[in-house]
Amino acid sequence: MDTFDIVVIGAGPAGAVSSALLNKKGYRVLVLEKQHFPRFSIGESLLPQCMTYLEQAGMLEAVENANFQHKNGAAFCRGNQYEYFDFREKFSDGWGTTFQVQRESFDKILADESAKQGVTFRYGHTLKACTTKDHLRVLSVETDSGEEYQVQGRFVLDASGFGRVLPKLLNLEKPSTLGTRKSIFTHIKDNINAPEFDRNKILITVHPQHSEVWFWLIPFSNGRASLGVVIPPALLDTMPGTPGECLQQLISEAGKLAEFLKDAEFDTEFRTLGSYSCDVTSLYGDNYALLGNAGEFLDPIFSSGVTIALTSASLAAEVVDRQLRGLAPNWEEEYAQKLKVGVTTFKEFVEGWYDERFQNVVFSNQKSDNITRMISSILAGYAWDKKNPYVHNPSRLTTLAQICQND
Repeated sequence: MDTFDIVVIGAGPAGAVSSALLNKKGYRVLVLEKQHFPRFSIGESLLPQCMTYLEQAGMLEAVENANFQHKNGAAFCRGNQYEYFDFREKFSDGWGTTFQVQRESFDKILADESAKQGVTFRYGHTLKACTTKDHLRVLSVETDSGEEYQVQGRFVLDASGFGRVLPKLLNLEKPSTLGTRKSIFTHIKDNINAPEFDRNKILITVHPQHSEVWFWLIPFSNGRASLGVVIPPALLDTMPGTPGECLQQLISEAGKLAEFLKDAEFDTEFRTLGSYSCDVTSLYGDNYALLGNAGEFLDPIFSSGVTIALTSASLAAEVVDRQLRGLAPNWEEEYAQKLKVGVTTFKEFVEGWYDERFQNVVFSNQKSDNITRMISSILAGYAWDKKNPYVHNPSRLTTLAQICQND
């Protein structure tokens, strides 16, 4: 039976970055990935905070050389209202720009860079069971050709994303406190020629009649874009037609977004994702920890998924190192609580989006330049910067929304 220091489940961004960081510390690392890369995934609009972790993992140059779409902010549209946040004008120190990426290419780049650094990757290998023996984790694995084998690890990191492998195997799942929503999405040839459209920003559009319904439009560098809608299932159930027909009908009602996409070519299959918000009873346990979406996924509204994943990868790599060196780290204080600072901040803003507190802030003229920079920092991914009053106390959003509501 092969024995590794760390076994990572999943070769997405969290798995690639955590494995590279631990490899740099001298550990023997194995990554098990159920699928074969490249493979489709959503979560294509990165936040500038991600760049710090890509740099730590020695992957930044490869990403910069991949000709992804430059991104410097986020734009919001509601009816005739249009507002944007420039991430270069923010409260927190750090990167102010990033990229909008096709995840099949981006994820493969990260995994390939980790492999070049010495990490072992096995694709088409599915974890079937995870037990403990003699202070080691024993993983039972099945290949996509039907072969079965076992591998041992001193520690296991679950970076399986929506697969949530360990939460399912170890009965760690619990319901999210966020509302249930459904998403329909696709890739398009956008054919946008409007001079006012900014390809350097993700565009978030609120439905004119239903404030809980919103669209994302993420331009890529090749004239294509990721397009999707998030909608309550009950409202979607009232609409006739296929998911693709529903998405196109909703777009036709979305004002400026419909104008931007009047010449778009819908040439790719439509996909759906429902009940995606999730949580767990604990982010760590006996020789294992959960990274990114395997632990908690909030909502796609602020593109926080990859940022939370990479933050968790960086934090966990440090604590795993301390544990394997026999330093008995406190996982609650050194990992869970630190990670939850940013997750709690994002969660407040997600809830504020759907109850319209944050929508009132976004489309208000009452924001001072300083407050705008503080909000821009959070939208840029700096949700762990406690010097920012809206990170130190996220509930301040309620007071700000009340001020802006009087606009």
